[in-house]
Amino acid sequence: MAGDHTSKFVGTAWALLALNTLGSAGAKTVVPLPRSLIQMATMGALVAAFALALAANLQLRIRPSAFVFLLTLLLVPSVISSVHLEVGFGALFRCARLALFVATLWLLSRWWDGGLTFVRHHIRMYFAVLGLVAAGLVVSPGTAMPEYYGGRLVGALWPLTPPQIGQYAAVVIGLTVLLALNRRISGVSATVIIVPSLVLLAMTHTRTATLGLIIGLVLAIGSLVLTSGAARRFFAWAVLSATVAAVVFGSALRAWFLRGQSQQNLSNLTGRAKVWDALLAAPRTTSERLFGTGLGDKSFDGLPIDNSWLAVYDEQGLIGVTIVAAMVIVLGAVALLRPPSLPRACAIFLISYCALSSYTEVGLGDASAYLLHLTLAASLLVVPAPVPEPLPAVEVPRQRVPRWARR
Repeated sequence: MAGDHTSKFVGTAWALLALNTLGSAGAKTVVPLPRSLIQMATMGALVAAFALALAANLQLRIRPSAFVFLLTLLLVPSVISSVHLEVGFGALFRCARLALFVATLWLLSRWWDGGLTFVRHHIRMYFAVLGLVAAGLVVSPGTAMPEYYGGRLVGALWPLTPPQIGQYAAVVIGLTVLLALNRRISGVSATVIIVPSLVLLAMTHTRTATLGLIIGLVLAIGSLVLTSGAARRFFAWAVLSATVAAVVFGSALRAWFLRGQSQQNLSNLTGRAKVWDALLAAPRTTSERLFGTGLGDKSFDGLPIDNSWLAVYDEQGLIGVTIVAAMVIVLGAVALLRPPSLPRACAIFLISYCALSSYTEVGLGDASAYLLHLTLAASLLVVPAPVPEPLPAVEVPRQRVPRWARR
């Protein structure tokens, strides 16, 4: 029974970490939720996750992890840049949040064994979030697909943006497809998860999430092709289906991809490039170049940065960029060195998805869903502890009992 309670604590702590990364800013909801109330809920979820992880791991046993160690190092430039308060006291609050996030990951690392337990926790949590999005769409379609977002799907019950929903849907679909290919989930369960998630992904019109899903699955399934007949059949079927879809629905797919934007606007990444150029051209002191300006809201001159690497450079400097790059490179290198397996394929999918998304999304330098995806990848790449072989039985010689003692 103690083991069951511990497993529930660990799963709940992981779900609370995911809840903490949902954020407090986004679309307008059916019932207006004060941002302070949402922040209290998300921060309270992080505190509860730490408390549950600590209760399950009172012995403070941790598993060595190069990824979490580098994530801990990221706190150094974050704190050094934030103590100057260039972006206000909120920077110190974000540093404390990141520190508590990392501490919770260290506590949970005790249960990382290269298995799929945390993959199932991940799918359950984010599919529940997608269920909340679908409920908002049913309750208030107008609020869920507002004009100010171009008719794209948003969170009507919790303030989620289209890129967030697209990200959650893509990760849920990718991981579920990999589980289904290896028969770790039934076909009915996989269909119930994948089909509605695909519909929600299409309704968000999120190009980054869609490309990340496709490229991530190609790389992940490709890593299984040599050892899995199901992966080879799925790969061939996917290539054939993509070819037919490109021929039959080419114009419709192109219209969906452009989202009514001109080719010039698309090449300018819907205005992102202007913000990036202004951020790189802004004058900085040597300290700001090395350590950044402090953890902020990932914006520059009031406009979103929408690039993880530039956001890290702005807030944590070149040192922060180096540490984040080392995190991704270490995970990728370890994944390439592992023998083909389902956990390795899931890790490859998550790493490639996050690496591709980092070009137009932020989150690699602060407590976010992207860091949680990469942490899951790190847990999948852990080498299981070897099972000790039982000691050989030692035959004890029988002592001869004298005849007089038997009487």
